[in-house]
Amino acid sequence: MTTTTLDHLNHCTAAEFVQILHGIYEHSPWIPERAATQRPFTRIAALKLALQTVVTAATQDEQLGLIRAHPELAGKAAIAGELTKESTGEQAKAGLNNCSPEEFAALHQLNADYNNKFGFPFILAVKGPDGKGFTRQAIIATFQRRFKNQREDEMAECLRQIGRIAELRLNDLLDHALQFGPAIMEWSETLASWSDDAEGLTCAYMTPAHQKTAAQLAIWMREAGMQVHIDAVGNVVGRYLSDVAGAKTLMTGSHYDTVCNGGKYDGREGILLAIAIIRHLHERGEKLPFHLEVIGFSEEEGVRYKSTFLGSNAIIGQFDLALLDKTDAAGISMRDALTAAGHDVGQIPAIARDPAQILGFVEVHIEQGPVLLGRDLPVGIVTSIAGSCRYQVQLQGVASHAGTTPMHMRKDAAAAAAEIILYVEQRCANGTSLVGTVGQLQVPHGSVNVIPGACNLSLDIRAADDAIRDAAVNDILAHIASVCQRRAIEVNVLRAVAAPAAPCAPWLMHQLAAATQRAGLPAFELPSGAGHDAMAIARMTDVGMLFTRCGNGGISHNPLETMTTDDADVSAQILLDFLRNFTSKK
Repeated sequence: MTTTTLDHLNHCTAAEFVQILHGIYEHSPWIPERAATQRPFTRIAALKLALQTVVTAATQDEQLGLIRAHPELAGKAAIAGELTKESTGEQAKAGLNNCSPEEFAALHQLNADYNNKFGFPFILAVKGPDGKGFTRQAIIATFQRRFKNQREDEMAECLRQIGRIAELRLNDLLDHALQFGPAIMEWSETLASWSDDAEGLTCAYMTPAHQKTAAQLAIWMREAGMQVHIDAVGNVVGRYLSDVAGAKTLMTGSHYDTVCNGGKYDGREGILLAIAIIRHLHERGEKLPFHLEVIGFSEEEGVRYKSTFLGSNAIIGQFDLALLDKTDAAGISMRDALTAAGHDVGQIPAIARDPAQILGFVEVHIEQGPVLLGRDLPVGIVTSIAGSCRYQVQLQGVASHAGTTPMHMRKDAAAAAAEIILYVEQRCANGTSLVGTVGQLQVPHGSVNVIPGACNLSLDIRAADDAIRDAAVNDILAHIASVCQRRAIEVNVLRAVAAPAAPCAPWLMHQLAAATQRAGLPAFELPSGAGHDAMAIARMTDVGMLFTRCGNGGISHNPLETMTTDDADVSAQILLDFLRNFTSKK
């Protein structure tokens, strides 16, 4: 493609604008035609969003026409050399022109089956979320996974993939080199190679993979120009010092541990993105009027010792020393695990920060949900982190013979559980940012020919507003009591967790919003349904959060969790702009 500039696109005629962008969307000039009316675009991100917004606002027939304008992967048109220049290059770079006979046969069959099921071709940005490209094996695996989708969901995914293809083509057309995204993605891959589990990514507290990850983060922080240490609970702390006398500290970062078989970006994006920014500042010799502290929190997920926020609780001086005696599944105490890793547990109280010296905390994190994805937005400003109430519900009925006990005489604990689960779903569908989940359900000693005499279930209720959450909890607990009374079931409800919501500070949200708008993007606000280290830090200082769009339908805590290099780059650009324009609370 011939290199052009955003300025030229802003000032050329509408006809020339359409001509220049003719290769961005396959045989669909109506997209740049409509986007041309929105000029001028302040940033490339604004141009990308405008084009994708046109696609989103189009009629379903227009969207189907756009999807059907795309060729099959390694299909007949590719073999015959009938693809556009752009598609030819992309499929060749993915190696689809070098398929083995077995791979070609698999793709040929998948193309046929997919078209028969959905009525349009399978579309995948074969350069991948990191811009480096899928392997042929990964393309086939993605093809097979998405074949299981419903038609409506798959059509939406095709349109998102078209948006990603357009984004990559625009980068090439405008010779737009990403400043931070490639490093963030590359570092994420490096860290993902160290796992407790050979089959996936698991990085639990104080395991060898966890310690190796911490050591690598410390190396990257030092190389970026920070003063670095790993504290007594395993937090990796890097400080980029200001030259201003008496400067206070602004904090950022996130966690580097993972759930079992988790994703590469949950938590880690917020650490790596900050390191990339500080490396850039250091290379330029640019200092900030405040110290910037990046913390890789050692434990947020609670996988090994079932205790969350160990790293961030130590930072705010609220680490519960009694937890040191907790043991993992192998009987190893937290105290022994820390000592074996070379940490002095006696120094844990000294980790606590002086709130008077802290300006605030800003965390960048992958969204872990589909909201930004559904709105075609790369970033969002978090309004509040949902508080959660968790319960274990134990139901006790009477186990009896499945064939001889009449239906009206049964005390079926599983049937009571079913009523409860359906009510949780119904009640939590009626509140803003309110969600309810029964994630665990067991029938102890259950048998196919025995009426369940006992049933245990978990209950997790979350909302960004404590009053909304508590009202739902009260209704659900009352319903549980009513169901059990009617069915003659004994019930025991044990509260496991009660964590308040953590609202983000409006003054930090305002500055993140301003930086987002300067990047050419709308400052879209959304709550966080997931917990984050910012929840703990909020007990010490004001917090703000920036979400990065999550791909693959918003899946997280899963190997399919992903984000794109471009979205990581946009998030970094916004945080850098935020830092350069940061004003402390009045």
